[in-house]
Amino acid sequence: MEGCALDTLYLRIKKLTKSFLPEGHSFVAQTLNGITAVRAFNDNYIWLIASEKSAIVVDPGQAEPVLEILSRLKLELTAILLTHHHQDHVGGVKKLLETTGAKVWGPATEDLPHCDNPLVEGDRFEDRKIGIELSVLDVPGHTAGHIAFAGTFNGEPVLFCGDTLFATGCGRLFEGTAQQMVSSLAKLAALPTSTKVYCAHEYTLSNMRWALTVDPENQDLQSWHQIAVNQRNLNEPTIPSTIGQELACNPFMRTQQKAVVNATTQWANRNLDTPVEVFAALREWKNHFR
Repeated sequence: MEGCALDTLYLRIKKLTKSFLPEGHSFVAQTLNGITAVRAFNDNYIWLIASEKSAIVVDPGQAEPVLEILSRLKLELTAILLTHHHQDHVGGVKKLLETTGAKVWGPATEDLPHCDNPLVEGDRFEDRKIGIELSVLDVPGHTAGHIAFAGTFNGEPVLFCGDTLFATGCGRLFEGTAQQMVSSLAKLAALPTSTKVYCAHEYTLSNMRWALTVDPENQDLQSWHQIAVNQRNLNEPTIPSTIGQELACNPFMRTQQKAVVNATTQWANRNLDTPVEVFAALREWKNHFR
């Protein structure tokens, strides 16, 4: 898609943002790096990627905000990508299918009744009109069959990771194990450091309060925290982060760093001999942090 056409679409979306706040509506759309964050519920992000005429969405837990932006921009929804089965990620699928011709892509090992295209690691999704090419990664931990989509959008590296990795955080272990999540995060850590990380929740400030407790001398984290505070004061998303930022600041991605190991060992009041043990203690710490 030519740059001028993309610029026109994104300008339309930016103008739409202001009109997306009528009384009684709880959602808003904002465009970040050409990918639109459609807000849902209290803190969910549904990611919308579009060309001039068509769009795909990732993890539509709610149909109404997606249908609103599709209608206002006269876009055809062609694909729905799902990372896992939790209702706040899939709850809007049925209604979207009733009103669009979209196909659904999601993890093969999870119960997704509307999934046309079950996916396993190594499978690919691409839409050349939109300019997106993605590969599937198995990232169990938050759920047993959780997947992520990693690839490029208009040539730039991107990651749609659902609830596996958050800005300075990670998902709770509802179905998986600490070992699985450590392996999943290591898989994401191996992506290019410039990869933009599109997670599904605005948890950043609460995650950072905890991360600063774990690693208070981390200057990269301190600087990022101030940026995030300013973004939230303006009601702007703090997402996407980058893999580079997560490697520098996210305790769950730094389980072999001395400062993180020492702080976690002190909190747990026991020896932690492996990265998995450090991660498990970090996850317990975060679960109880207020």
